[in-house]
Amino acid sequence: MGRMNRFLVAVAIGFFATGPLVTGCTSPEPAAGPSTSTTAPGPSTSPSTSPSTSHPAGSPEPVPVPKDALEHVVIIVEENRSRSTILGSDAAPYINKLANENALATNYRAVTHPSLPNYLAMTSGTTAGITRTCEPGEGCTARVPNITDAIEQSGRTWKMYAESMPAPCTAKNSGLYAVRHNPFMYYPGVTDDKSHCEAHVVPLTQLGKDLESAAGLPDYVFISPNVCNDMHDCPVKTGDEWLSHQVPKILASPAFTTRNSLLVITWDEDEDEGGNNSVPTIFAGPAARLAFKSHRKYDHYSLLRTIESRWGLAPMTENDRNAPVMSDMLK
Repeated sequence: MGRMNRFLVAVAIGFFATGPLVTGCTSPEPAAGPSTSTTAPGPSTSPSTSPSTSHPAGSPEPVPVPKDALEHVVIIVEENRSRSTILGSDAAPYINKLANENALATNYRAVTHPSLPNYLAMTSGTTAGITRTCEPGEGCTARVPNITDAIEQSGRTWKMYAESMPAPCTAKNSGLYAVRHNPFMYYPGVTDDKSHCEAHVVPLTQLGKDLESAAGLPDYVFISPNVCNDMHDCPVKTGDEWLSHQVPKILASPAFTTRNSLLVITWDEDEDEGGNNSVPTIFAGPAARLAFKSHRKYDHYSLLRTIESRWGLAPMTENDRNAPVMSDMLK
């Protein structure tokens, strides 16, 4: 059943790749000049709750890959802290060092509250109508295409690494592991095939081995720390110290020292539901600009759109299609 779901999704992706949208997704927005004061159009503020349901017959054609494509993208998502809480904080010396030395988005926002819809937005271009925190199951399933469908269709690889997850493809909370911070467990296209899920949604302990070679690290990596190290249940200082141990290993790996790769550190949402949901987002690694600050308006859909743009993948919804590409933060 899972393989059939992925076939239908692949066909849908082929429709977008061969339809009128191909021009937009194969010609990335040109990189911005040195000025950091340019204001780009704001991101979509009305998340779509369902993707297109067109399923034309025939096999999808491969999407052309832009010449400036990234080779690896690693995304680390921390929890529930606003930009003002992190930047300039004595409790986050390592994060601030990264922000100062690399590319920082100073006007980046999460798209909603609570956590789960933000994770879905980052990986599928929609909140899928989910507005609450819930474990995967009836009434809490995102039956929409997600970024891994397009990644696999393009011939690339991916893995989700979840800290404290007791076993691959775990769909229930367990100790410090929160399934709501693992968006791929909500997509039937991933979970319906158990062996496929277990090969791609794995405990963080597997990352060290995969970092040993550029070929061993998947092209797309999504990392969720546990609920202490992601700052959800523990202080900012705890998350900062965790990043100070994990990030250097990633940046020193062959995938980053010999390839044009990108590390993204962001937060799912801010800690105040009455606030503006402004969170810090940092680009690091060889693909990121150095000592750069972007004041353009971005959000989680922009992050997804940036990956799609650089990998020649068609947007999945109007949200990511209309979101500005974060090209000014890339070399």
